[in-house]
Amino acid sequence: MFRIKKEFHRSKHFYLLMSPYMIIFFLFTVIPVALSFGLSFFYFNMLEFPRFVGWQNYARLFLNDDIFMIALKNTLLFAVITGPVSYIACFIFAWIINELSPKVRAFMTLIFYAPSISGNVFFIWLIIFSGDSYGYLNGFLMKAGFILEPIQWLLDEKYILAIVMIVQLWLSLGTSFLAFIAGLQTIDKTLVEAGAVDGIKNRWQELWYITLPSMKPQLMFGAVMQITASFAVADISIALAGFPSVNYAAHTVVTHLMDYGTIRFEMGYASAIATVLFFLMIGSNKLTQRLLRKVGE
Repeated sequence: MFRIKKEFHRSKHFYLLMSPYMIIFFLFTVIPVALSFGLSFFYFNMLEFPRFVGWQNYARLFLNDDIFMIALKNTLLFAVITGPVSYIACFIFAWIINELSPKVRAFMTLIFYAPSISGNVFFIWLIIFSGDSYGYLNGFLMKAGFILEPIQWLLDEKYILAIVMIVQLWLSLGTSFLAFIAGLQTIDKTLVEAGAVDGIKNRWQELWYITLPSMKPQLMFGAVMQITASFAVADISIALAGFPSVNYAAHTVVTHLMDYGTIRFEMGYASAIATVLFFLMIGSNKLTQRLLRKVGE
């Protein structure tokens, strides 16, 4: 105890500088998460006083809620497909663009980053996948002779989930891509020269033994951002497929949470959904950290 007091007194200026952020972080992140976890064991409809129900919300979630199981399956598909694909694509595009001249690199970085800072720019995909003959994709396919009548892309459950995934991949080339560009710019060139002396013979060996280990912080940041984006898909699904989508084809855990939290006001049940999503993200984050530790070995 004395050692802790001594350490706190010695570093009090650092703690003082950190205190505004830590206060905000605890007030708006730690405390709401803890309250949500506690509320998941209660029945609470915003009108009556919370009533303790134990594990009843979780039992209902996994045993009686068929829509949640559809949402969980769709969310896991998003995480498994769009997460790794967008993560790898971000790095490959950043790696290629980093080899260009500074002016061209700045222009291409803007092109790739623009969709993520353009608000609801994904609404343009409503025109592309419009279900009438004026939709760009239907118009092209009909003119080329591949189809005779328009396809209802956003009303047919065979296509909805794939279309939302495509749009999510398009939007995901944003913050992670920018972080990778920044990480590639900070690599010490002397490491590359030393690696050539030590026997590195091609660009792939340079990538594995020098480039990736040198930008582990950016790789970790990008992984966290991609995990969050892939598990938190909601706005795109609602904008393209509606709420709810046809036969819940594009329903995700977040849209299920919105349904019970902001429409039905079953706050205890919504908290249980949020808790499950939270632990899914934590588990994915831990798995990603374990994989990233093996980079360069």
